[in-house]
Amino acid sequence: MIELIQFPWSPFCIVQRRILEFAGAKFKITNIPSSDRSLIWKLTRENHYAVPVVRDGAEIIYESGDDTQDVAKFLDAKFKLGLFPSAREGEQFILWRYFEHEVEAVGFKLNDIYWREFVAKSDHLPFLRHKERKFGSGCIDQWRAQQKELLRQLEQKLLPCDQMLAHANYLLGEQPLFVDFNLFGMMENFLFSGHYALPKSLPHLRAWHRRMKNIRR
Repeated sequence: MIELIQFPWSPFCIVQRRILEFAGAKFKITNIPSSDRSLIWKLTRENHYAVPVVRDGAEIIYESGDDTQDVAKFLDAKFKLGLFPSAREGEQFILWRYFEHEVEAVGFKLNDIYWREFVAKSDHLPFLRHKERKFGSGCIDQWRAQQKELLRQLEQKLLPCDQMLAHANYLLGEQPLFVDFNLFGMMENFLFSGHYALPKSLPHLRAWHRRMKNIRR
């Protein structure tokens, strides 16, 4: 059985989890503390420490670079999902980079404002230390103070997606491709705390999100 090693709120893990659900695959989820990557370090023979990681028997799959999709492409090939058609390769590459660099960069901050509600208490100190080492002392308090502006920024970054979805059920046509799952992961991370909803000004995106939550192959 396939095993997905993850943090539940990670947008990149949500992408792979939703692909597995879409495929109808039987899979196991192993949640690890964000402060303890020892399992990943061991499985990857000290080559990697980030989530997500997929274990399929003796095979361990993880991302080989910042802009790769090794895990998704493995699942796509294994289950013959057709999420990476060659004719859409360039478009998908541009879109997933936009989602992972522009959309995620705002969405995770809005979710992290409520980090105390979903991070285990035993992991509070290392979680906060990690964030402040990466983004500066008091970063989460700053994001909380900027919440309205961050929501405005996210809405603007999602507007092109809504415009695309005005003309098709999915981002690049009438069938979901990898970029749909990728954007879904970024959206579910933003929504993870339960304190937000997708903007009412983006009706096509809202309808797409409902489809993506329920679609099966």
